[in-house]
Amino acid sequence: MSLIRSLLSHDLPRSRVLAALLLLTVLALALTPFVFPGTKALNVAAKILVFIVLVGSYDLLLGYTGIVSFAHTMFFGIGAYGVAIASTRLEPGFTALAIGIGGALGLSLLLALVIGLFSLRVKAIFFAMITLAVAAAFQGLASQLSDFTGGEDGLNFRLPALLSPSTEFLEEPFLGVSVDGRLLSYYLLFVVTLVLVLALLRIVNSPFGRVLQAIRDNDFRAEAIGYRLVTYRTLSTLLAAMFATLAGALLAIWLRYNGPDTSLSFEIMLDILLIVVIGGMGTIYGAVIGSALFVLAQSYLQDLMRVGASAVEGVPVLSQLVAPERWLLWLGVLFVLAVYHFPNGLVGRLRQARRST
Repeated sequence: MSLIRSLLSHDLPRSRVLAALLLLTVLALALTPFVFPGTKALNVAAKILVFIVLVGSYDLLLGYTGIVSFAHTMFFGIGAYGVAIASTRLEPGFTALAIGIGGALGLSLLLALVIGLFSLRVKAIFFAMITLAVAAAFQGLASQLSDFTGGEDGLNFRLPALLSPSTEFLEEPFLGVSVDGRLLSYYLLFVVTLVLVLALLRIVNSPFGRVLQAIRDNDFRAEAIGYRLVTYRTLSTLLAAMFATLAGALLAIWLRYNGPDTSLSFEIMLDILLIVVIGGMGTIYGAVIGSALFVLAQSYLQDLMRVGASAVEGVPVLSQLVAPERWLLWLGVLFVLAVYHFPNGLVGRLRQARRST
């Protein structure tokens, strides 16, 4: 138990229901290749892993520091493009991956430093607009530099042989699953995501994290007792950019492709905001639960509605309401209801229920 407390930086779920949901999510992601066969299930699980890191990094900004930024997908895209460009320009291998990730981290940290130093001195709404403009400019730049980024078509690339789907480690399937490079890639994502989430927990529960929360709650008081707001906000921006860049690299490694719509789309930014609100701001656990629920709903709601439509076929109004092509409408309704009934997010609501019992 003490080991678990230490790994979680003494930030326990503080709710039996939340602990059960977290354990179920981790086990489901760990066993997806064996319990949920099929390419779609594996792709959905991989997307959940990527979004856990991406949303957790944004929660470090919004939930723990109180910074509203719309440039987060820019760092996400830099990570993905770093891997894609290095893997297409160099011989496919782990050296290319390391160079791509290292270069992407360097560029992301440089841009985050510039944004932090020049933009965090302005009011919140102006900072949000500045980050939105920077993100839009970067997306346009990625689309136009076709010789470098592949333009709108993006870049397809090869991975190291160990991570290639054509690499078979066992001649016979293990528990009905082919042990190949694709399986190794998935568990690489799983292990890296687990390590990064534990690192985020360590950061937000450190003295540095406590100062960030003090700035979020009352920046005037935090400055009055001697904390340099620009310094701490800039460091928070740098850390968030670093984690978002690593999430982008994980996405590129899994897809073996990257393009502007894959990692730089503003729709991804909206998804991140929704997940943070649904899971609960200021809780890394909210990124885990929120990402799992959001991606599952996004991936399987249309399939469920197709089953429901066949069950009520012939009923005049109802059959039209549950038609599969209206899945986005119902997805929006579900999120509105979730925000209405869980104003502090799912994690906040579960912890509040625990305190009231």
